[in-house]
Amino acid sequence: MFCHTISQRTLHRPFAPSRRRRGFTLVELLVVIAIIGVLVALLLPAVQAAREAARRSSCVNNLAQLGLAVHNYEFNRESLPAGTLNPDGPIRNESIGQHVSWIVQILPYIEQNNAYQAFDQEAGTYAPENMPVREVMIDVLICPSYPGVERVDETEIAQGTYAGCHHHEEAPIDVDNTGLLFLNSRVKYRDILDGSSQTLLVGEMFPDQERGLGWASGTRSTLRNASPFQQYFSSQRRLDAGLDALPTDSLFVGSFGSQHPGVVGFSFADGSTRHLTDDIDPAVLSQLGNRADGKLLKEL
Repeated sequence: MFCHTISQRTLHRPFAPSRRRRGFTLVELLVVIAIIGVLVALLLPAVQAAREAARRSSCVNNLAQLGLAVHNYEFNRESLPAGTLNPDGPIRNESIGQHVSWIVQILPYIEQNNAYQAFDQEAGTYAPENMPVREVMIDVLICPSYPGVERVDETEIAQGTYAGCHHHEEAPIDVDNTGLLFLNSRVKYRDILDGSSQTLLVGEMFPDQERGLGWASGTRSTLRNASPFQQYFSSQRRLDAGLDALPTDSLFVGSFGSQHPGVVGFSFADGSTRHLTDDIDPAVLSQLGNRADGKLLKEL
């Protein structure tokens, strides 16, 4: 038999004390939270700027596609589309009349040929048989900076955020306008005496949701002029020279405007796309809205 002898020293060896885990103190926790807050404050503007850059790029692409569609229309029809088709003028911003917009006319060139074939132009935009087409939402007609703007709240009419330039200053939409897209217009490139690179074709606008006219309507829903830009406020009200968001004058058209900070995007008659700053000289903007004023353009 073997005996294992445990020494007295071994028997009475004290256990090594366990190391206690030390947690965060309240001060340390507050410091960490403060650091995270500072990092978020530094990174959030950069993230927002990146998102805005992406939205602006997408908007420019929409403008380029619309400009190309108008060019393709001109190539096949030998003139630009009419800004609006209607027996007479001036055009009132009401759902009465033919009011076939230039967007309806270029539908085949923005991959919406089925909608074009289903739309009865002779019956007029507001005819019941055209309602299914008016309800079609078309991505290229919506700037991504306008979330939830696709439809009017009270109706199913689809909206757009781009408009053709009908005149160089505030005036009703009529046959004698100086822009490229106006009442029963058939402008040819040889008519653009000021140069296609210096003439506005299509630009951004604030959608007129309250009237429920939509992108198929050849009214201020799809046409604007080169008067000073409208500004957009967080209250969702547009103010331009003291006018409320929805002018009471049904002949009022209004200017272009944008959700993008400091700029408004445009497609020019030569197919190029550019941003004009909010503080552009009103005289220069007016010249850009006139296809043949014969004046020298000082700057752009």
